[in-house]
Amino acid sequence: MTNSNNAVSETPLLSTTSELNGTNAGETQSQPPKEAAPKRLALSPSRANDYQQCPLLYRFRAIDKLPEPKTVAQVKGTLVHAVLEEMHEWPREQRLYPAAVKRLKPQWAKMCSEDSELEELVPEDKTYDFLVECRSLLRGYFEMENPQGFDAHECEMYISAELPNGVPVRGFIDRVDIAPTGEVRVVDYKTGKKPIPRFSQQAIFQMRFYALVYWRLYGKIPDQLRLMYLKVTDSMFLMPSKEELEYFERDLGELWQKILDDAAAGSFRPKTSKLCGWCSHQSICPAFGGTPPDYPGSPFKEK
Repeated sequence: MTNSNNAVSETPLLSTTSELNGTNAGETQSQPPKEAAPKRLALSPSRANDYQQCPLLYRFRAIDKLPEPKTVAQVKGTLVHAVLEEMHEWPREQRLYPAAVKRLKPQWAKMCSEDSELEELVPEDKTYDFLVECRSLLRGYFEMENPQGFDAHECEMYISAELPNGVPVRGFIDRVDIAPTGEVRVVDYKTGKKPIPRFSQQAIFQMRFYALVYWRLYGKIPDQLRLMYLKVTDSMFLMPSKEELEYFERDLGELWQKILDDAAAGSFRPKTSKLCGWCSHQSICPAFGGTPPDYPGSPFKEK
């Protein structure tokens, strides 16, 4: 892989086998209690990306909370993530590819029972092919990693904090591994295509975000960030430094201030790009002749 960023490396720092054991992790690091998702607005990797892509898109999603249709790709990712999360809770000897594949149908049935729209998105005559594609992603995972060789410290870890510069942040980390010697690895599964280096900044932004929030919560900078691209069985590794995360934190502060300013002025301007073709809000976007709904007011005003 072409190294377009000094933080990106192809060399793993932590072993994916018996060197990792999350069972001992609690002995070396404190774990604050989980809390319910905050009601106030906060910055997450996805919302930060929305604002950078198009301030108006951020408003539609974060403030107006307009509904958007799900995509098959999104649902596929949700299903594979759910199976991997469940699998990492099993005893080591049970973490096998065939066993994981057998959990696709039950997990899919559970998802459909909780959201009736999924059966319309993936109708019965398309379900077989859909599950085959999910099975392929699981195979990609098992080709990249042996889950029998380690215990994850936590899967789907909810993180929420206020940074020293006042920025409220939150998100979910797919997986955190902690070695008996204290090294921390943050892992994110990707079920889509791996971007070419010059288009990988969004993924790098996401992982730096997780590293920063983890550091501010636990006082420990993750030793390794790993993006696992299951479709192509390839990984991207990052080793963040304190200086890098401090600089990133300043960038988040500037981004958050822009959001606050736009919210106070009630002016989230559209920003056109090639990505507009994928946006479900074109009909109400001024850039395409539409009219947005009335602005509900800044959500940051004190009650």
